[in-house]
Amino acid sequence: MIPAGSTQLVLCLSPNWDAPAGHLQRFERQAGEDWQPVGSPIAVTLGRNGMAWGRGLHPSVDGRGKCEGDDRAPAGVFAITGLFGYAAAGDGWTAGLRLPYFAAQPGLKCVDDPASAHYNCLVDQSALAADWASCEDMLRQDRRYEAGAVVAHNTAPPLPGAGSCIFLHVWETPDTPTAGCTAMSLADMQALATWLDGERQPLLVQLPEAEFARHQHAWRLPRR
Repeated sequence: MIPAGSTQLVLCLSPNWDAPAGHLQRFERQAGEDWQPVGSPIAVTLGRNGMAWGRGLHPSVDGRGKCEGDDRAPAGVFAITGLFGYAAAGDGWTAGLRLPYFAAQPGLKCVDDPASAHYNCLVDQSALAADWASCEDMLRQDRRYEAGAVVAHNTAPPLPGAGSCIFLHVWETPDTPTAGCTAMSLADMQALATWLDGERQPLLVQLPEAEFARHQHAWRLPRR
C-alpha cells in the first residue's frame, strides 16, 4: 500500500470520524526497514465536521466520501507535493527547502469552483483568464497560510466536486477547526516543512483511530 520509495510519513489520527481535532506524528525509515518516530506528537485541528474518505493513493473504501464544502478533512493516504508561504523563496525558514515552494503573491489562487478547468489547482491569476466563480487567496490577511504544504488529494485528474485546496497550514487558534485542512502552530508547520524532502516521496496518512487499526497491517503503516 505504502510505496516502497516513500521514506517519510506524516501520520494524523483523530478520535473518530466527527472529531475536529487530533494529533500528528512524523515518521521516517530506511528502505526496507520499519518506520521510526521523529520528534514528539503535536496537536492539530481538522475540518469542523471531522473527516471523510478522500481520493488519494489508498484503495477505494466504503463509507462517506469527501465532497466540496462538507467541512471535512480527507481521510486516506496522500502525497505531499509542495510548500507555500508568505516569505520569498530562500528567505528565512524557506532557505534549503526540499520540495517545490510557492511564494504567495496577490495573484496566487487555489481554485475551488468545480466548473473550472483549473479546479483544485494552484494558479497564477495574472497569467491566465479566470474561468472560476470562487477561489482561495493564497496571500491572506491572517497568518494561516504563512507556511503550509500541498496535499495531493483529488488529483490526476481532479473529480469535480470531490474536494479541493487541501493543505497542511497554520491554525487560526488551537481551538478553531478548519474547512477541511489540517492545521497546527506556526512553529510546528515550519518544522514540518523544513523536514519534508521530495526525494523521499513524503506521504500524509490521515485516519480516525479505528480506521488506522483496521488498515495498519495491510497498508504497512507505522506501529504505535
